[in-house]
Amino acid sequence: MAKKGKAKNTVNKAKHTKLFNRKKAKLKKEKETRKERLKTIAKMKHTQNETL
Repeated sequence: MAKKGKAKNTVNKAKHTKLFNRKKAKLKKEKETRKERLKTIAKMKHTQNETL
């Protein structure tokens, strides 16, 4: 016989998925900003070496 009422874990799963997606997005953004920062540092270093 089927249970009556709300489905068991749907709310918790939805919250977990939301938070996990937020965490993944944050990590991806941090990775991209780090990559951009390293590119600018490398470019600055390269221009300094050319001027010397």
